[in-house]
Amino acid sequence: MASILQIGGRWRAQVRRRGQSITKTFKTKSAALAWARDQETAIDKGNNPVDAHHLTVGLLITKYREARSDSGRAIPAKSNEDYILKRLCDAFGDELAARLNTQRIVKFAQMRRAAGAGEYTVDMDLSKLGTVMRHTASLLDVVLPDAVGTARPALHHLHLIGPGKKRERRPTSDEIEKIFAWFAEHPEREQAMPDLLRVAMQCAFRRGELFSLRWDDIDKEQHLALVRDRKHPRQKIGNDEWVPLIGDSFEVLMRQPRHPVPASYLARRQTEPNLPPHKNEFIFRFDKGTASKYFKQACDEKGIVDLRLHDLRHEATSALFEAGWEIPEVAAVTGHKDWRNLKRYTNLKPAEVAKKGRLRIVKSA
Repeated sequence: MASILQIGGRWRAQVRRRGQSITKTFKTKSAALAWARDQETAIDKGNNPVDAHHLTVGLLITKYREARSDSGRAIPAKSNEDYILKRLCDAFGDELAARLNTQRIVKFAQMRRAAGAGEYTVDMDLSKLGTVMRHTASLLDVVLPDAVGTARPALHHLHLIGPGKKRERRPTSDEIEKIFAWFAEHPEREQAMPDLLRVAMQCAFRRGELFSLRWDDIDKEQHLALVRDRKHPRQKIGNDEWVPLIGDSFEVLMRQPRHPVPASYLARRQTEPNLPPHKNEFIFRFDKGTASKYFKQACDEKGIVDLRLHDLRHEATSALFEAGWEIPEVAAVTGHKDWRNLKRYTNLKPAEVAKKGRLRIVKSA
């Protein structure tokens, strides 16, 4: 039998049946009674309605993944989103979602900061937590407090979350020479790394884009490369773009060793169209994590401070502007849809701008 109690100006319905107890609050008594009857009927039919007071964050994350998968937007394994959800599950998995509060969320943010995460990274973690709680609660027809939203003022005040900081680091010519020299001194390392770096510094590819390039993605006639599912603020899946191969990038890619795809694998693809590409279909066959590791090792041993592999994207973008390229032309290379985002990757050297300015001086007669 359901219990209907008036709490202030609202009505709380509680259903106890077959050892289960669920509770929900309504504005009117009639709404509370109707909900209670529906829940009792559902339990009698063997269904298992969800009680917001017993929902763990871990269960919400599981349900969120399932909903995304069922909707055709499955979260790719080893993607950034996948790692964030795993991190949230490790931190909050067994905790009741309805009891999350500012104190607990601040503690998580402080822990992430102590582990070396920046304000923007922590903000991304908590934004995803808010997304999971908000959308999954709606799908399960339960009401959960907006714990993340409530905690944001305190998180901002404590400088635990914030916008991403503009990075202005570009490698110098001397640093580039040292990095290539390191790879020449260590032929036992991945031999394709120097070529990969050369392409990155000219075409502004993201690391993941470089390692996603397949032989079939190269237009040999027009010297273009197809970047599949390119990063987009609203749409990534299916956002394929043809990117011009700048400088000698086409020749560099074409000289990479090519390995045949096993016939047995191609035969399987006839019956399994969703089979992932074989590693031999990719131009660069080693792991992107290996590339970052060797790049850091080269910088460390050559005394190069605070330089990351992703900074080569900044270098390529800035170099194109310094060469006189217009914004739409640069965006066709980098894939940016908004100048405000492209601006973050544009770190012009004043000396290069000055040289360009001197060329525009018109001498008087």
